[in-house]
Amino acid sequence: MTAKKIRTIEELGEFGLIDLLTSGFVSQQESTKIGIGDDAAVIDHGSYYQVITTDLLLEGIHFDLMYSPLKHLGFKAVVVSISDVYAMNAAPRQITVSVAISGKFSVEAMEEFYEGVKLACERFKVDLVGGDTSASVTGLLISVTAIGTALKSELSLRSGAKNNNLICVTGDLGASYMGLKILEREKQLHAEDPGFQPELKGYDYVLERFLKPEPRVDVLLKLKEAGVTPCAMIDISDGLSSELLHICKASECGCQVYEERIPIAEETLQAAEEFQLEPLVAALHGGEDYELLFTVPLSDFEKVSAISGVSVIGNITDQKGRALLVGNDGNAIPLQAQGWNAYTQ
Repeated sequence: MTAKKIRTIEELGEFGLIDLLTSGFVSQQESTKIGIGDDAAVIDHGSYYQVITTDLLLEGIHFDLMYSPLKHLGFKAVVVSISDVYAMNAAPRQITVSVAISGKFSVEAMEEFYEGVKLACERFKVDLVGGDTSASVTGLLISVTAIGTALKSELSLRSGAKNNNLICVTGDLGASYMGLKILEREKQLHAEDPGFQPELKGYDYVLERFLKPEPRVDVLLKLKEAGVTPCAMIDISDGLSSELLHICKASECGCQVYEERIPIAEETLQAAEEFQLEPLVAALHGGEDYELLFTVPLSDFEKVSAISGVSVIGNITDQKGRALLVGNDGNAIPLQAQGWNAYTQ
């Protein structure tokens, strides 16, 4: 009798594991419009859609309290979740926040964390309506569930991309990753010399992009004013390369993007040079930018080009599964997903 091979989670990766564990589930409710597989689940409420998403953040995996102030962490935990709601072209309305807390945290420390949660709620006009608390033996665990609504005519899914759609991104990419690199470097130097004082002057932009990201509701409002509804959309949490492949898989299409069109801030270029890192690597694979990646019909080119903060970086093709990066030399290479994966860290 042949022994059954035991697989490690690392072999499958995060998304392979999700596909495996959820493949046998069939929706039992007619109101379940979209289940697992997009930025958020979609529930049909008759005249509108409700969208729901949950994110889990664990100390030592998703954040390091050596350089993540608790107030910033509270703010970011909310942003991580509501960014998925915005990626559905929906508006976040409520959140729940659950935490598991170890004995090293004081009441004052948790008050600081919730100050960040409150700041995010006020800034993005969402209500904290519930949650749970528990003890923990391994540090801090945070779970945020965001609930939003969308007009049925405006919902954007990963599966909506069409041949010849333009591929667009908001803002610039790679800054968050470079902010993380700087913080990790300063942490290492402090570990080697406890008397070392971190020198963070001049890194303000990339540090803020990592510690206190902002979801791009501003661009969504501009798109709406211009009469543009994205065909497909996703937020960039795991890296541009991974998110592009998610859209291609869900939409059963291909894509080609151009290196010269991928927006990278000057501060990111300078930080990458300091680390002797190719800036394109940070932009493609860094993750945690929380910018929006979306597609629109070719006929909307002039409208999206006129919106500040939006870059057209490529186009969708009908070559299913064929994702290409066209370099500055004109040569095209397959685009590989090398974004962040918790199971290989």
